[in-house]
Amino acid sequence: MTTSRTGAEELGDPELSAAQVAEPAAVTVVIPTFNESANIRELLRRLTESVPSRLPCEVLFVDDSTDDTPDVIRDAAQDCPFPVGVLHREDPVGGLGGAVVEGIRRAGSDWVVVMDADLQHPPALVPELVAAGERSSADLVVASRYIRGGSREGLAGGYRIAVSRGATWLTKGLFPRRLHGVSDPMSGFFAIRRSVVHADALKPLGYKILLELAVRCRPERVTEVPFVFQDRFAGESKSTAREGMRFLSHLAGLRTASAAARMVGFGLIGLTGFVPNLVALHLLTGAGMHYLPAEIVANQFGVVWNFLLIETLLFRDRRRHRHWADRFGRFALLANADLLLRIPLIALFVAQLGMTVLPATALALLTTFVIRFAATEALVYLPVRGRARVREAGPAPVAAEVP
Repeated sequence: MTTSRTGAEELGDPELSAAQVAEPAAVTVVIPTFNESANIRELLRRLTESVPSRLPCEVLFVDDSTDDTPDVIRDAAQDCPFPVGVLHREDPVGGLGGAVVEGIRRAGSDWVVVMDADLQHPPALVPELVAAGERSSADLVVASRYIRGGSREGLAGGYRIAVSRGATWLTKGLFPRRLHGVSDPMSGFFAIRRSVVHADALKPLGYKILLELAVRCRPERVTEVPFVFQDRFAGESKSTAREGMRFLSHLAGLRTASAAARMVGFGLIGLTGFVPNLVALHLLTGAGMHYLPAEIVANQFGVVWNFLLIETLLFRDRRRHRHWADRFGRFALLANADLLLRIPLIALFVAQLGMTVLPATALALLTTFVIRFAATEALVYLPVRGRARVREAGPAPVAAEVP
């Protein structure tokens, strides 16, 4: 992964001393790119026209392209009055959202403006985003399509409009407090104070980085500026069904970030596991198998179903701590041990507490559920022990080899 700068002296040492780091600019514009070479020259031309000379500015492209986009950026940057850097990532971890986080880490400014390269986000609005933040002392300024003066007219077709609006309603419904005052959580165009971003706490997945920042970093003061979503200047949209699935997975991960939310999700997933269990039981007994071994076999279908869902929805960020076979083996052992533990508990509640069978069974189910959830977290998805140290890189425009 490399960074480069045009229009300034290049420094090849990856470990930068304080004396080598330039004074922070007023704004760093972070632009994630993936095969956007046809848009680069026009984008930089419009930024040059839009950013006043009194506003110190630097631009950092964080690039995951497989085409010549980095070379086009370096060439076009020669005509820019402000520093332009390009960070090409060989391993695009986290997708577009991961690219934005890398850019914020390397920003040398108090304000960071995030925008797309396809010119659907008007560059002329960059100074206004920063000015609105300064006027209102906000931590986050969102360019919104859904307040007075804004429009989503650049969204092509009723399908994309419906998907965008549906995603907005869904996210605001899931995070009513975190997104209070944010009418357009799906916006990819915003300004944020670098001081409120805790990069190590972020776990981006896909392209909806504003949602990640708003939920995990919790900026206290938010304001909005209207903008008209433009037509793409060149190239094709990167919005695909796969990105949509990544968004839903990301949404589930954010919503279940707390232990209480994970427990609720764990219980709901467990309830859905009755469906494959009962279907398998019906088929096995219908084929002539005795109901007792059929119940044991059918229970494994529910175990597999539950494992796949909690892997995808609840513990996506903890799957690296063990091999998947190890995780599944431990999970299956806990799930089947639940049956062995439940019967002695029922007997205990009836004999010692004088409970009738139905209340005793309900209490045993609740008890084993809590135990199984706690054991799953601790024994299957071990939390991270400490944090890997992340070396802070210097400001974006400085050339350096980053390991």
